[in-house]
Amino acid sequence: MFEKRRPGAVLFDRDGTLIRDVPYNGDPNLVEPMPGAVEALGRLRQADVPLAVVTNQSGVAKGLLSADEMDQVNAKVEELLGPFDAWAICVHDDADGCTCRKPAPGLVIRAAAVLDVSPRDCVVVGDIGRDMEAARAAGARGILVPTPQTLRVEIQEAAEVADDLTDVVDRVLSDAEGPVPAVSAPWARAMGWSRW
Repeated sequence: MFEKRRPGAVLFDRDGTLIRDVPYNGDPNLVEPMPGAVEALGRLRQADVPLAVVTNQSGVAKGLLSADEMDQVNAKVEELLGPFDAWAICVHDDADGCTCRKPAPGLVIRAAAVLDVSPRDCVVVGDIGRDMEAARAAGARGILVPTPQTLRVEIQEAAEVADDLTDVVDRVLSDAEGPVPAVSAPWARAMGWSRW
């Protein structure tokens, strides 16, 4: 069980968690925030909790969208939801055998490194089992927010399940009264989106 304390950062899956899942989306006009996402992120920013996106985007490897189209979608996400302190993106497919594609822990470890926090001080929020497995593999706390596409077995195997993003933020911000660990990486935004 994780110690009840404020996280060093909260790392969000993108599709199905922050925005509605449109498979292999390369069109920024199709980006639509999930219910409560704007408010939830606003509360975390107000509490000075660093925020990152950790997302698998295998559509690039499959040739279904370009890296530029993916970047345009990510820019739209920030336009609608506000800026994130870091992005960690895997553009590989399952067959590539990379260490970044969730359920591997690489994206969580990379985002934590960019934010200069330990993965153990991070909370990973996602809508499927891969997100929770990546959190577990990195030593981070995982909170599953199921959607109609989430498999029942993924819900059963999750260490922690929240009703929605509001519930996630309630849990994260009520964990402790102590300060958020200091983030000494003001350069993180200048690095742009980190992808392999």
